[in-house]
Amino acid sequence: MHRRDLITLAGGAVMWPFAAQAQQSRRAWRLGYIGTGGLGDQLFEAFSQKLGALGYIQSKRIAINRINVTPDAKVIEIAITSLLPEIDILVIWGTLGAATAKRLTSDTPTVFLSVGAPVDIGLVQSLSHPGGNMTGVTFEAATETYAKRLQMLKEIIPTCERIAVLAAQGDPNVVFAMNSLERAAPTMNIELIMVHIKTPNDLPAAFDQIERAAVSGLIVIAGLFTSVNSRTIAELSLAHRIPSCHGFRESVVAGGLISLGPDLFAMVRQGAVFVDNIIRGARPADLPVEQPDRYEIYINLKTASILGIEIPMPLLARADKLID
Repeated sequence: MHRRDLITLAGGAVMWPFAAQAQQSRRAWRLGYIGTGGLGDQLFEAFSQKLGALGYIQSKRIAINRINVTPDAKVIEIAITSLLPEIDILVIWGTLGAATAKRLTSDTPTVFLSVGAPVDIGLVQSLSHPGGNMTGVTFEAATETYAKRLQMLKEIIPTCERIAVLAAQGDPNVVFAMNSLERAAPTMNIELIMVHIKTPNDLPAAFDQIERAAVSGLIVIAGLFTSVNSRTIAELSLAHRIPSCHGFRESVVAGGLISLGPDLFAMVRQGAVFVDNIIRGARPADLPVEQPDRYEIYINLKTASILGIEIPMPLLARADKLID
């Protein structure tokens, strides 16, 4: 269900008051890192490299205990519970993971990455003053991001009137995303068709349902489940000839039509800076939650050709990456 790797980087550190005083004599800081499959290995490598660039390559050491998990709340809970007695700082990916960590610890400094709406779901008091043991990097810069994804589909298919929304059941991101989409859809004369999924095995039937609904396009709500299953979702979208809009560029590389989302590699490097700040003495409560450094638009021109769609020139001009 998950795998664990132990990785040790060289580096220097000083203890800060948030951690137990009895641990001040420890020579190595112990980090727990909970990630996922897919790009998990590459993202963890970027995280490690950034820590090295921040100076953790000489003198004392920093030990990272890493666990990769599936997008299942119980699996994530088991992973977090197994790490907490062994670590000084927790780094965790995704809204589901961060929400689970919030339930399990109020004192372990925690850096979350790619969380949809940390204030709305109660992870922090505010973005500027988190006020607890958690801080990190959001996935969405603002609620308008989903409205922008819907607008991009409208640009591509001006006549569209019905758009399906694929959502993982129980994903904390869904409420945040739907608030944005439901405000924007009427202004574009679009009806939203919700389709929920629980497991990867539900995906084929979900796409059969989407096809029967005679929609003009699909919005995939970004989250841990849809990230891990991004290739399957993209391939099913293409197989059913449904123009799809995603939050992860990896989905477009796999065959989805278009995406608007952050650079996950830049995000994980931001996370390493948070860890460095905590080691140097900052409290998570005082470290403002950051937004992604930048958002990117990816468009798969091969997919557009297969679907018989012509991407408008203004949208092509805004794209960061065109995939032929």
